[in-house]
Amino acid sequence: MTLLLMAAGRGSRYGKLKQFDDLGPNGEFLMEFSIHDALANGFDHIVVITQKDNVDFLRDYLKERLPGSVSLDVLAQELTDLPEGASFSGERPKPWGTAHAVWTARDVIRGPFAVINADDYYGQPAYARAAEFMKATEGSNTFGLVAYTLRDTLSPHGSVSRGVCSREGKYLRSVDERVEIQEVDGQIRDADSGLEFDGNELVSMNFWVCHPSIFQQIETDFREFLSGSDDPSKGEIYLPFVIQDMLSEEVVQVEVIPADSPWFGVTYAADKEQAVSELADLSDKGRYPSPLWG
Repeated sequence: MTLLLMAAGRGSRYGKLKQFDDLGPNGEFLMEFSIHDALANGFDHIVVITQKDNVDFLRDYLKERLPGSVSLDVLAQELTDLPEGASFSGERPKPWGTAHAVWTARDVIRGPFAVINADDYYGQPAYARAAEFMKATEGSNTFGLVAYTLRDTLSPHGSVSRGVCSREGKYLRSVDERVEIQEVDGQIRDADSGLEFDGNELVSMNFWVCHPSIFQQIETDFREFLSGSDDPSKGEIYLPFVIQDMLSEEVVQVEVIPADSPWFGVTYAADKEQAVSELADLSDKGRYPSPLWG
C-alpha cells in the first residue's frame, strides 16, 4: 500500500517551510509521525511530493531513517510539468495545487494509495481505518475520505479553511469549501458565507484514498484549467474538486470514513507550541518510540 504526502507548500501563513520544522521530541518532522503510523498499518511505499530544491535533502533524510524494506520516492512538483501538448508561458508565485501534486506521482503509483498533507497530524487510528478500507475495496471504483469532526480541527489562532462534507448515507455527495471558519465566544461560524456550524459536522482534512484512475481525471481538469482560465497564472487545481468531478460523472463513489482520531496541524506559527506539546505527550505515553526511528 502506498502513502503519498504533499509537502510542496510554501508556508505563507506559518512563516517558513513547516514541513521541515523540528516539532518532535528529538527534532523529528511532523510528516515522520505520519509515515511511522502508516508503516505500522501495512503501508510499504512512501511517496513525498516536495519543492525541487528539497528533493535531494528529503530523500537522503528519509532514506537514513526508514526500514530498508520500504520503497521511497521523493518527487518535485514543478510548474513545467504539464500535460503533453499543453503550454504555459506566464509566471506563477506558487505550484499548481494539490491535484497537480498528486498527478506528479503518476509514474510511480500503480495501485490504491492514500493521500495526506505532510504538515498535518492525523492520528494512529486513522491509518488503521484507511488500511482496512483499502484492503476491503481493492479492485473497486470506490474512493475513500477519512473525515474529522469540525470542532476538533479549529485553530485558536485564526480562521481556517475546511471542506464540509455533505453525505447520503455513508457516501459523499460533495465537499463544500468554507474558507474562514473560526470559533468565537463558543460560536463556530464561517465569516465568508455567514454560515454557522454546531461543530459536529464531518470535514475533509485532505486524507483521501484513491485509485490510479484519478490521474487521468486530473490531467483532463488540468488541460481545461490551462485552456479555459482567463489567467492561468492564478488559481489552483484542487484535489477535492477533481474528485467532485468524478462523483458528478458517476465514475466513482466515495465512502466517508470517520477517523475517530485526533487531528492537529500547524497552519499558523502559534500552532507550533501545541504541536510540540502533543507530540511530546504521545511519546511520553509510549505511543511512539523516542527517538522515533531508534
